Amino acid sequence: MYLLCVILIVLAAVLMCFIVLIQNSKGGGLASGFASSNQIMGVRKTTDFLEKATITLAIVIVVFSIVASFAIPEVVEVESSRIQQNAVENNLVNPNLTPDFSQELEAPVAPVAE
Repeated sequence: MYLLCVILIVLAAVLMCFIVLIQNSKGGGLASGFASSNQIMGVRKTTDFLEKATITLAIVIVVFSIVASFAIPEVVEVESSRIQQNAVENNLVNPNLTPDFSQELEAPVAPVAE
């Protein structure tokens, strides 16, 4: 299920890239090269179709992303190494990473005036 959702998300993203590139922007975009589609359906209908397709694909990507987050397969815990097991069992820590408070600090002794 997860793999299917990921594949559908990727397909929708690729289609959305193509549709966004085809749309007519302020500078003309790639839509100016597709004059035949403008003649068949009309300029306004082509723009409406591309806008609706963009919105639909965005919604599809969001929905499949949410579904994929619930369908993520469970991670099987891998057996850890013996060194990690011994460290956890014996509660060992790296002495270089923790300060050593085992030695008591002695207060400096003031010289005694005689």
